[in-house]
Amino acid sequence: MSKIAVMTDSNSGMTPEEGKELGVRILPMPFYINGELYYENITLSQDQFYEKLAEGAEISTSQPAPTDLLDNWNELLKSYDEIVYIPMSSGLSGSCSTAAALAQDFDGRVQVVDNQRISVTQRQSVYDALHLAENGATAKEISEKLTETKFDCMIYIMVDTLKYLKKGGRLTPAAAAIGSLLRIKPVLQINGEKLDAFRKARSVRQAKMIMIDAVKEDAEKHFGGNQNCVFHMAYTHNLPDLIEFRQEAMAAIPGHDISDFYAQPLSLSISCHIGPGSLAITVSKKHF
Repeated sequence: MSKIAVMTDSNSGMTPEEGKELGVRILPMPFYINGELYYENITLSQDQFYEKLAEGAEISTSQPAPTDLLDNWNELLKSYDEIVYIPMSSGLSGSCSTAAALAQDFDGRVQVVDNQRISVTQRQSVYDALHLAENGATAKEISEKLTETKFDCMIYIMVDTLKYLKKGGRLTPAAAAIGSLLRIKPVLQINGEKLDAFRKARSVRQAKMIMIDAVKEDAEKHFGGNQNCVFHMAYTHNLPDLIEFRQEAMAAIPGHDISDFYAQPLSLSISCHIGPGSLAITVSKKHF
């Protein structure tokens, strides 16, 4: 049986400490803040990121350097037969296609998974890959399974402010101004490669109910019912709001314990475009 290494990037929300505990290699995503290079969870913490965001710093995301990928792969292949690398969605970053191109020089020993996941859904793919590896699957078989099931999840995100969508060019200034005046709370949706508008809400309460109803409907219509799903959550620098939202979601979706409502801070690659105060809930089909 081949010895398989599983690797992902910090867009999964997995910290170096969690990766070490699971035996998963975590590649930190780079950011430029006022022209200075930082690495997520290494030289840039969540609190530091939001402090700089509030100060109006110029923040831009970047792909991992090819040398960082190659160095990690070459090191892992000294101890493992094959690698499964699960980067963030190819629809949200070019890092996946870069990795796939680099992997062609490794004669199939490095499998890059393009299953278009991000944040807690990307993290779920890591756990699925570990399960498959422990049960004897090859790197290619793991990659094929994760790709085959890539659409078995949905993400809904409530944006607290339109400021950062406007700044990132994802919203016109006029639309942002109107939305701010009307105090609209947009609910966005991620399924596969796109971040799209889903619904508009007039309040945080209404936005939360829209998201809870949406994941319940997805579970019933597409994933075989609530009992076959997990409902993970994410947030941006607003933990008390997340705790309240999780309690509301658990009350609305009975039959699940808190492990099915795992929550973590949203990836900084998404956070820099939507800002603080956001809440997200995901529904993913259980495969194991």
